[in-house]
Amino acid sequence: MSRTPAVFVGHGSPMNTLEDNRYTRAWREFGQSLERPRAILAISAHWYINATVVTSMSRPRVIHDFYGFPQELADFDYPAPGSPAVAQRVAEVVDPVWVGLDDETWGIDHGTWSVLAHMFPDADVPVVQLAIDASKPLDYHLDLGARLSSLRDEGVLILGSGNIVHNLRAIAWRSPDEGYDWAERFDADATRIMMGQPTSLGDLRGSDDYHLAVPTPDHFLPLAYLAGLADHDGSRVSTLVEGCTMGSLSMRAFVVSDDKSHTES
Repeated sequence: MSRTPAVFVGHGSPMNTLEDNRYTRAWREFGQSLERPRAILAISAHWYINATVVTSMSRPRVIHDFYGFPQELADFDYPAPGSPAVAQRVAEVVDPVWVGLDDETWGIDHGTWSVLAHMFPDADVPVVQLAIDASKPLDYHLDLGARLSSLRDEGVLILGSGNIVHNLRAIAWRSPDEGYDWAERFDADATRIMMGQPTSLGDLRGSDDYHLAVPTPDHFLPLAYLAGLADHDGSRVSTLVEGCTMGSLSMRAFVVSDDKSHTES
């Protein structure tokens, strides 16, 4: 039996929760293609703190960590259960790296539920979320991704949710289906690395486009977990869906898989 795939998703705007577009359709089709996972371990750009912590409550709260969007989005609920047992496994498989158990502080933020609303719309798969430790270098996150890879053998879907290119200050509201030249170049460079030598992800810091594409590391770092995992497992990396939107957001999604069933939409 093949291992459960892992996936990195460019989640973009929270409005993707409510929208039907080629990105959300690709997420939905991916979810439908899977055997039901035991649980989901989500690494979201929106839990970016100075610690490595995993949610361990049985009923995580749904966090609406945004403002200025329609009330329908503010009212959106994704009542997935948590899994204290899977949270404990996360802490065990990465040993001796320390991971704290959070049973009250966080929950499921929109970087996670905006995607899972399409992948698993019934909210019936347990979800735990791993914080991104802002105090650690890129190599730490690559290594942690590799350490998490054994969870794939236990039926856990590892989901990284961020964006390869994420520059909100450069948003072009009138270009919903286009990316700036520098955004397209950086997205293409990241794709070549992910499909060739994923642990060379740090080489992107030498790109002339890096500081425009990655003004802050929070949305970029979820990709490092998938890069570390893919390199460790020797698994195939494929593009689930690609494209840039509003000039400065990449919506590319990657699948790390042992088969060839996931192809670009």
